[in-house]
Amino acid sequence: MKTAKDYYRLFFTSSAILLTILAQLLIPKSAVSFTKIQPWYLYFLWISFALSLIAALFSIVSHKKGNFYHKSYFIGTSYLALAIYNLVTEKLGLLPEIFFPSPNKILAVFVKSGPFILKCDLFSLRLLAISWAVGIALGLLTGVLVGWFTSFNYWLDPIVKILGPIPSTAFVPLALTAFPTSFAASIFLISLSVWFPVTILTNSGIQNVKKTYFEVADTLGATTFQKIAHVAFPASLPNVFVGIFNGACTSFITLMTAEMLGVKYGIGWYINWQREVLGYANVYAGLITIAVTFSLIITLLFKVRDRLLSWQKGFIKW
Repeated sequence: MKTAKDYYRLFFTSSAILLTILAQLLIPKSAVSFTKIQPWYLYFLWISFALSLIAALFSIVSHKKGNFYHKSYFIGTSYLALAIYNLVTEKLGLLPEIFFPSPNKILAVFVKSGPFILKCDLFSLRLLAISWAVGIALGLLTGVLVGWFTSFNYWLDPIVKILGPIPSTAFVPLALTAFPTSFAASIFLISLSVWFPVTILTNSGIQNVKKTYFEVADTLGATTFQKIAHVAFPASLPNVFVGIFNGACTSFITLMTAEMLGVKYGIGWYINWQREVLGYANVYAGLITIAVTFSLIITLLFKVRDRLLSWQKGFIKW
């Protein structure tokens, strides 16, 4: 950290948050706003300001340009955008408050209904975990069978190509009829959305493994199972993870639909319920919860992929 530009970049986030705090303190609330001013937004800003200062000082002391340094402009600009949103909602009243709640109202939802939102989020995570386990397991099995065995490819490949492109949400009427509970129906729909991309990418990965690898395995006397388990499947893992990422993204969309089938909890159910009663501050809180949760899941998947594919260092990865 030797140049003025480095210091400016480091403290850009803190400066942006400080401007946001001053705007909140100095600009009066709109006369058309009928909600009571609450302290949650200011608490959030002061905590963010303190954390940004700590991160900046740590970068200076450690003499390293870490993630905070590189993301400082983005983080600071995000807080300025939040200040503008607060300005046009709570301060100036330019947007209808019932549909565009201020940051104060949204944060108040987390304070008052945080435990219930967490319960709904954990219910959704449980549903996703079970569905992913089923969808990924069946996708890997189907992909290996179709990619390795000619006889299975003959019978299963047409079925995969016919059923796979159909959106899993199109099977809602069938799922409600075929399964005894809405929870089981939701598992079926989400598993189906994961199964297809995992199957296709696993199949593609196995079929694209270099034949020389199998020739070497044959010279070592490897059995069919050993060639699949120790050659074909490990070599196809990059494709498998692309399929899992694609399946994860489609499963998030399917989850929102699946939780409207009659389940009593879930973050998708919570958002739909609050929308029906015009609780848009709660809707925004639910959307923020979804964004944070799904972002953490994707980040975790990237960490797992990088750990399992450490041998791929130097390659371009998705």
